[in-house]
Amino acid sequence: MAYQFTTGDELLLLCARHDASIGEIMLRREMEREQAERGALLREMRLNLAVMRQSVKKGLSGRQPSVTSMSGGDAERLFAYAGTGSFLGENACRAVAGAIAVVEVNAAMGKIVAAPTAGASGVLPGTLLQCGKQRGWDDDTLIMGLFAGAAVGMLIARNAGISGAGGGCQAETGAAASMAAAALAQCAGGTPLVCLHAAAMAVKNVLGLVCDPVAGLVECPCIKRNAMGAANALLCADMALCGIQSYIPFDEVVWAMHQVGRTMHADLRETARGGLAATPTGRALQKRLQLDLE
Repeated sequence: MAYQFTTGDELLLLCARHDASIGEIMLRREMEREQAERGALLREMRLNLAVMRQSVKKGLSGRQPSVTSMSGGDAERLFAYAGTGSFLGENACRAVAGAIAVVEVNAAMGKIVAAPTAGASGVLPGTLLQCGKQRGWDDDTLIMGLFAGAAVGMLIARNAGISGAGGGCQAETGAAASMAAAALAQCAGGTPLVCLHAAAMAVKNVLGLVCDPVAGLVECPCIKRNAMGAANALLCADMALCGIQSYIPFDEVVWAMHQVGRTMHADLRETARGGLAATPTGRALQKRLQLDLE
């Protein structure tokens, strides 16, 4: 297969050989692998973009309470605060608010795009859509950014994993931030190598992050970790675009991510037996929710 790649290095070689972006190579890979027409795949990704846009809008348009009432309303609150002199700056703060919006919709059983998972679904749409709005990127640019993010997500899934149960939250919000950083860098005109530097730094920043959902639910601390993932993606895209490089190449960062995930204690991998889930407040919340369900 002409466009098959299983590592970042192989992806970069294809980009150089065909003078194409990461997103373009990923699109051609899918055309080849699925025996699908270019137009059909672009339409499918356009539908994904539409769902992302709808979930951000829904999460920002009013409180989206979850069944447990542990989440809902924070996205709207942060979005309003963004224009009052936030430390992050208005655009970054609103991108983070968009990320929270999506995972609040997810917690309320709304429709989202798992990117790469439901628990980490806010990072990519929150950052890409807000930055696209700020910079005037059209949907065609955003769609190719999503293909670039998909390439990074596929490589992480293949060579490390994107499951919190398999590798902790580094595998979920870490992968999401990596995907978003690459997508942002490509949309901003970064080279394929710049995109992978951004992706590598985003994973490095959360290497070893545990998955410790309180009461086993994708609400606390998952929603706020999407917020952190969005800020991480924005920062890493900026660092890569200004010329800062990751000393450890993308493929080796993913290898390290896999090794860390393998050695992480089971209590810290989505079992709700360790970390924040094991705190007195975490256990009290779990007990209260169990009583509510009885």
